[in-house]
Amino acid sequence: MKKFYSATWESVKTHPLPDWYDDYKFGIFIHWGIYSVPAFAPLTWELGEIEIDEQWFCNNPYAEWYFNSINVKQGPTYQHHLQTYGKDFSYRDFLPLWKAEKWQPAEWAQLFKQAGAKYVVLTTKHHDGFCLFPSRYTDYHCLNYGPKRNILGELKSAVEAVGLKIGTYYSGVIDWTFSSAPIFTESQNMSNASPTYAYADYAFNQVLELIDDYQPAVLWNDIGWPKQGEHMLPSLFSHYYNQVEDGVVDDRWNGLWCDFTSKEYKHGEASRERKWEMCRGLGLSFGYNQNESDDDLIAVEKLVALLVEVVANNGNLLLNVGPKADGTIPNGQIERLTALGNWLEVNGEGIYATRCSCRESYRQADLDFHFTKKETDLYCFVSGLRAGETCFSLPCNTTVSALNPAVEFSQQRQGDKVEITVHNYQPAWQVLCFKVVNGE
Repeated sequence: MKKFYSATWESVKTHPLPDWYDDYKFGIFIHWGIYSVPAFAPLTWELGEIEIDEQWFCNNPYAEWYFNSINVKQGPTYQHHLQTYGKDFSYRDFLPLWKAEKWQPAEWAQLFKQAGAKYVVLTTKHHDGFCLFPSRYTDYHCLNYGPKRNILGELKSAVEAVGLKIGTYYSGVIDWTFSSAPIFTESQNMSNASPTYAYADYAFNQVLELIDDYQPAVLWNDIGWPKQGEHMLPSLFSHYYNQVEDGVVDDRWNGLWCDFTSKEYKHGEASRERKWEMCRGLGLSFGYNQNESDDDLIAVEKLVALLVEVVANNGNLLLNVGPKADGTIPNGQIERLTALGNWLEVNGEGIYATRCSCRESYRQADLDFHFTKKETDLYCFVSGLRAGETCFSLPCNTTVSALNPAVEFSQQRQGDKVEITVHNYQPAWQVLCFKVVNGE
């Protein structure tokens, strides 16, 4: 019998993490909106490298924060805006220029599937308040302005047609159409954010709208939730779980409840004891940034190694794609997604539907070792290898096999370890995975 959730914290907190979320491991984040037209931010830091204060917000590497980056009236983005568009050109003046004229949602869906992703999360409303779905609570949405298409509806159909799940990102506490005070420090994300009960009701109603109209597999809230509306969250979550029983919610609801915690670049914590998700862009920004060249995007080897490290330590990777305003995805992003998909096609057995091994990750010499398990089988990942012959040991006492059949290697048991010599490592293989039947 299907479980019914009531609108109490006690009931909501009985919701279990569904197996699919723990099995899927890899999803695609999409930041696409008005900010994709100016597509500008300085190349500064990863989130978490410096204090989230005035220095961060006035030099913000997130192109999707363009509204705030010109609203603070200082820093590289503001200077770029003055020089390129002039002081009288407002953020909303970009909206008619976002036409999405080349957008083919089926092509996006096929690319994400080819990349090995299992779910997709779309930014349905970012901090600028513009909705990528036709909302009954505002006319500021994609059927009335910009693309004049139901972005979420079309993407959901395309994604589900290739067997992927769709999730929705929603900017819960920040909406610059309600409160446009500039943000200079992290604390102002909450204090300067929309402070009224009217906005709390608006956000509540729009998220209900997303649940009822699109049944998202992931309800991904950002920054926080209006303090004035916290008492309504048990009603929101219970309604969600009753509509989408195997849905999941992130942890950005003022710390009141989550199915998984989150880490963004270097900001946040990861735990092997509780399910978490890493989100990051392929570069320093989530929204498309014209300043990011191919060399500024994460290298394929580092991307594969990141996925392995995250999964081995109980996480999922939510990797962001930032399309251009016309709806095309830049070639550098496509190349990395394709390369990751090629690697997963060979090594996915050690990623999908696995769990944390009892063996924790470690570094030895110049190599990194990570481990996953599937029932009693152990998967050992080795990254940092160089072309040619390399020797290392794996912490097991039985025969191992390589998931990549092209790998030529020899092995010899030495006590509770197996000494491995790889004879023909090629950099295009990225991270190697070895399987140990009954090795866990």
